[in-house]
Amino acid sequence: MLGRLALIAVSALALSSCDGSATREIRVVGSSTVYPFTTAVAEAFVNAKSGRKAPVVESIGSGAGIRRFCEGIGAQFPDIANASRRMTRNEFDRCKANHVDEIIEVVIGLDGVALAESNQGPKLQLSKKDIYLALAADPKGQPNTAKTWKDVNPALPAIPILVMGPPSTSGTRDAFIELMLEPGCKEAYPDAEKLKAGVDPAPYDKACRRIRDDGPYVDKGENDNLIVQGLAQNPNALGIFGYSYLEENKSRLHGVPVDGVEPTYDTIANGHYPGARPLYLYIKKRHIKAVPGLKDFLTLYTTMWAPNGPLVKRGLIAAPDKMRERMAERIELELALDPAELH
Repeated sequence: MLGRLALIAVSALALSSCDGSATREIRVVGSSTVYPFTTAVAEAFVNAKSGRKAPVVESIGSGAGIRRFCEGIGAQFPDIANASRRMTRNEFDRCKANHVDEIIEVVIGLDGVALAESNQGPKLQLSKKDIYLALAADPKGQPNTAKTWKDVNPALPAIPILVMGPPSTSGTRDAFIELMLEPGCKEAYPDAEKLKAGVDPAPYDKACRRIRDDGPYVDKGENDNLIVQGLAQNPNALGIFGYSYLEENKSRLHGVPVDGVEPTYDTIANGHYPGARPLYLYIKKRHIKAVPGLKDFLTLYTTMWAPNGPLVKRGLIAAPDKMRERMAERIELELALDPAELH
């Protein structure tokens, strides 16, 4: 116990030593989807008051960002993790093991895991079942041999399956698996629910959650602009990224309808689009007082995420009024997350 208190005291001292000299900038790591919104707030934060150091925002993916966030308390560790999916209980426990146990969870708004194609593309319309049969490594428990969309569904064109998407460290990929691949598995594979209920999770993961790695799915890394460029070069390809990238590039890309619903601001906001999801910030409560301007930065975020705010102009889907009010209160009162809520 004494050792832990000593570590916390040293960490607090390391942080507070930055306060007087104001040499410690705000540090944020994580999701490529949340990155453009946090950088917009960082720009506004610097412009609002002269002499402020620019926050450092790194796009390394939700999983990698949360991992780095959880490494410890102190000046050498990030203050905030951007995430395009919720923190898991295992991640929280890893945080806690490193004394990062007072974490504020804030939903900044909504987003959609969008499938997109070039405006010169084949105008595909897909179901979650089609997506599963095309991209799962072992659909229905067997190795995937589908080469064209017609192999997946006779009503689709005989063009090669080529989908560019995020890597395994990405929250967008995690959300794609949860919102598209798994529901498609349950529609296509009658044994899916039985596998999920089993003691061993491996057979379910193998059949329903693994993305194929034999060519039709191409990992383009954490820079979603590379996917946008790839779609421009190959009109028959599809891309997977957050809705904001589709919104930014609508002059050359369009969303692919899933189960008859196109990814748009309205369909994501009302939950009709199957790829709708919340976006998160995770904040170290102990860093708020120690890092210059961190509370002001978070408060500024709350003023920019409204339906008519600057972040919506960048592609964020505004959360409902009551949720925005609740999140602003969490920041104001510095209310820490209850880990019992996590899975």
